Amino acid sequence: MNPYTPPLRDIQFLLDEVFDAGKLWDDLPGLANALDIETANAILDEAGKLASETLAPLNRNGDEEGAQWIDGSVRTPSGFREAYAIYAEGGWVGLSGNPQYGGMGMPKMLAVHVEEMLYATNCSFSLYSVLSSGACLAIDVHASEELKRTYLPPMYAGRWAGSMCLTEAHAGTDLGIIRTRAEPQADGSYRVSGSKIFITGGEQDLTENIIHLVLAKLPDAPAGPKGISLFLVPKVLVNADGSLGERNAVSCGSIEHKMGIKASATCVMNFDGATGYLVGELNKGLAAMFTMMNYERLSIGIQGIGCAEASYQSAVAYARDRLQSRAATGVQAADKIADPIIVHADVRRMLLSMKAMNEGGRAMATYIGAQLDIAKYAHDGQARARAQARVALLTPVAKAFFTDTGLESCVHGQQVLGGHGYIREWGQEQLVRDVRIAQIYEGTNGIQALDLLGRKVLADGGRALHELLDEIREHADTAATDYREALHSVVKQLEDASAWVREQSESDPNAVGAASVEYLHLFGYVCYAYFWSRMACAAKARLALDTHFHSAKLATAAFFFERILPRSNGLLACLQGGSNSLYGMTEDQF
Repeated sequence: MNPYTPPLRDIQFLLDEVFDAGKLWDDLPGLANALDIETANAILDEAGKLASETLAPLNRNGDEEGAQWIDGSVRTPSGFREAYAIYAEGGWVGLSGNPQYGGMGMPKMLAVHVEEMLYATNCSFSLYSVLSSGACLAIDVHASEELKRTYLPPMYAGRWAGSMCLTEAHAGTDLGIIRTRAEPQADGSYRVSGSKIFITGGEQDLTENIIHLVLAKLPDAPAGPKGISLFLVPKVLVNADGSLGERNAVSCGSIEHKMGIKASATCVMNFDGATGYLVGELNKGLAAMFTMMNYERLSIGIQGIGCAEASYQSAVAYARDRLQSRAATGVQAADKIADPIIVHADVRRMLLSMKAMNEGGRAMATYIGAQLDIAKYAHDGQARARAQARVALLTPVAKAFFTDTGLESCVHGQQVLGGHGYIREWGQEQLVRDVRIAQIYEGTNGIQALDLLGRKVLADGGRALHELLDEIREHADTAATDYREALHSVVKQLEDASAWVREQSESDPNAVGAASVEYLHLFGYVCYAYFWSRMACAAKARLALDTHFHSAKLATAAFFFERILPRSNGLLACLQGGSNSLYGMTEDQF
């Protein structure tokens, strides 16, 4: 596998030249005077070194050795414990955590790029810390002051980890039918009993404690999702002075044997009357857990970008070095027996597709990070509400589109290497296996598409959608690029698709489900077109300052608009095909 180079120049371009992060941070109470571009660049540089020098060397060994379940305990691969100690000592778990409890308080606009570099170098390792960060966020937003003081400082410090315990063997995504029960105790705690499956990092040997956030129902709870509560259940009970006490009634029954992310322990967790503590309000646990779930959904979307970036870097290096045939225009490397394969049109198509989608996704992740920072820190309540609505609209797109196209890019990278892409030592086949899970966990991409179209677009009459489209139109009208007409055209396509589905859904209950995946992909391409136009504007304005970098950005923008964005035409036609053909056969005809 080619050594990973952190994409720091591209990240700096986005933060400084496209989104003017320094000004945004200065305008947000809580971030003003706490961070500038120079400090952000220093943090990113250190994160890049951690990813490339500490995590990347463990990636292949982690895949081959995997996590091991031994009599209820999990042993992570060689080197993981030492790497985690370095990671924790650097404060990375609490990068964007609440400073009141020991977090660093850095903006999400910065954290998304740190996560990308972690995923690019070692998906399995990264998942342990990402789950902890998400659990910390849910505790910080919803838990009592006592729980925050007790659990957040050691979690931010990396001494304790977090996990998210939602689904059960019979339930899948339908959390309303979970069977895990919580019985109230006289001291205000609860006894939690039940089994959860697919729990990432539910057991490991990296930290001295694991804090499980568990969905459960009280015996008299209302049926369905409205009866779900959220409980904090530590692996090891915590004494009044913060020290660790006796082991709680929590155990790991097994771990899954998986296609990819093999060094990440995916656990069956059993709670046998374990002591737990209510987080938030009774019967409102699903809403509280969504704080963590939405954090993880964006993070898993970024996993798609990270894996695709690693695949791209390896594919480019190979394409520059591999000699085969001559260019269609004549000999390019006269001193060699053949030209490098990067001269061939199809190889360039694959590489440019990867580059365009990776950089478009990175830009969109930066934008969502900025919206999260505005929603958290802005002084104006209306600005916070608008930003929160924008995040809600874009989160399912980020999770599904980043990962669908991330897998596509990794397959391109594997294809560039030809036969070597299929061989383990080159690393591409692991990236394909690792990124494949990202389309499944944290809510399958089909669920994300239903959420986007049904809940985020149709449910509110499309208000949040139209506010975003108005922003894109405003940019298109003032953009100093050649992409104004293309932007207006795809915005109109998305509006037409939204109106068509809304009309069809009035008489066809299957209309939303039939159109949702194509609709989400169309939405994704519209977003990427917006961000590629913004990047092209920034690159054009600064072309003379860094001609090599900015001219490449402009060339990639041209490729996106000419060769990738036309996919929107097929997506619109496909979703307007309706649901009839999906139900043209009976079940026994499949």
